[in-house]
Amino acid sequence: MSERLRSRDRAFLRAEEPSAPRHNATVEIFDLGDSGFDYDRLVELISDRISFVPRYRQRVVTVPGGLASPVWTDDQAFDLAYHVRRSALPRPGSDEQLFELVARIVSRPLDRSRPLWEIYFVEGLSDNRVAILSKSHQALVDGVHTVDLGQLLLDVSPQAKDLEPDDWSPRSTPSIPALLGDAAKDTVRSPTTVIDTVGVAATNVLQRADETRQRARRVTRALTGRPERRTAVFGPLSQQRRVITLTTELADYRTVRQTHGGTINDVILATVTGGLRTWLMTRAESLGGVREIRAVVPVSVIDEELEATSLGSQIAAHFVTLPVGEPSAVVRLHQVSYSFQAHKDTGRSVAANRLAGIAGFAPTTFHAIGSRVASEELRRGYQLSVTNVPGPQAPLYAAGARMLATYPVPPLLPGHPLTIGVTSYDGKVFYGINADRDLLPDVDVFATCLAEALDELITISTSKRAPRGRTRASAKSTSRKGSGE
Repeated sequence: MSERLRSRDRAFLRAEEPSAPRHNATVEIFDLGDSGFDYDRLVELISDRISFVPRYRQRVVTVPGGLASPVWTDDQAFDLAYHVRRSALPRPGSDEQLFELVARIVSRPLDRSRPLWEIYFVEGLSDNRVAILSKSHQALVDGVHTVDLGQLLLDVSPQAKDLEPDDWSPRSTPSIPALLGDAAKDTVRSPTTVIDTVGVAATNVLQRADETRQRARRVTRALTGRPERRTAVFGPLSQQRRVITLTTELADYRTVRQTHGGTINDVILATVTGGLRTWLMTRAESLGGVREIRAVVPVSVIDEELEATSLGSQIAAHFVTLPVGEPSAVVRLHQVSYSFQAHKDTGRSVAANRLAGIAGFAPTTFHAIGSRVASEELRRGYQLSVTNVPGPQAPLYAAGARMLATYPVPPLLPGHPLTIGVTSYDGKVFYGINADRDLLPDVDVFATCLAEALDELITISTSKRAPRGRTRASAKSTSRKGSGE
């Protein structure tokens, strides 16, 4: 018998629209070295490990008449070559060209008639590098039944693990009478099936009501001559994206933390706050009276009843006010840190080193779950989503090629033209910024502002710790020199 979609997963599928596709993406960059890593070896690697995530070979089949939730069924025509695709940049390809390609790929929804994922092997990068771009639908990766495939492809050494051969063969797709019969049986056996179906239907009605109200407001504004106000954190989405990235040193965040206390997460969010402040001031509307931005920051929580590999219920929404109107970088840092104190005081917060030690490259799964949490909290009225996930601080490899960088690309939600993902890995902190191309054409300036915000925190921290007689400039220079240690 096929497994029925849970109401939450069905809601993610229902909420998807052309301007807001609901898939998570990750871009990983590798140094080829002499590994011989190429497209064929990637296909072989995925073929060896896909059996650990059976959902990646299943597609969604709807029940006629909507009598019950759709079901996951094995894809009879599963074609790995369709999902693992080959692309290339004109040599020597730059990072800017890579992320322009990434932006175009993440703008496109996934094919609903097939398993809901794609992976692109991008050749032609300069300095003997390649990139892997993965896309997985929010309904696919829940951290309980399915982790992200990217979590399984990386090894801690250049030598790949030897696995047992995969003898998978698809189960037959249920016929329409079978789908209807199973729906009737589930209704009798489990009242929750009816509740889930009704619940999703009610959610759909509410969503359609919201959409109707939004259209009515737009019509009213048009008739009265009052255009809808658009800002960097609010506005209707187009179908096109821009993906901007930033790479920073983890040692810099540790320097700030050692001086002012708190956590690396606090310093990252203070950096985001400072970057937003400067960026808003460069825009035509300046701050426009905006003193605060309400952000949802999915955080990890301890649930002792769950197994270590069951991650889906160990991420919860935490709302934090980013004080973009505050001119002092130190005050911004302490305000952000204070907002997380209540979460720390519960005793359920999870240390970064515990998350980083989870088997496989878990950040890809945690980012996927974090975006699900942000989607579920959309009605609570936040303005920005920021997912920050600590990863391992030792190098990882795919078929012998060392991973140099990893950039999360969280999905945009309706009305939210900007979202930020952050991953720390191997001594660096990587920012992935996803933005609406039409609404935020200057989002590249935001990445520059983020770097400047971090520099400001470092300068203040190193000057505060410097002995008498040393200047702030010399203290900053020393910090930079030792940042890679």
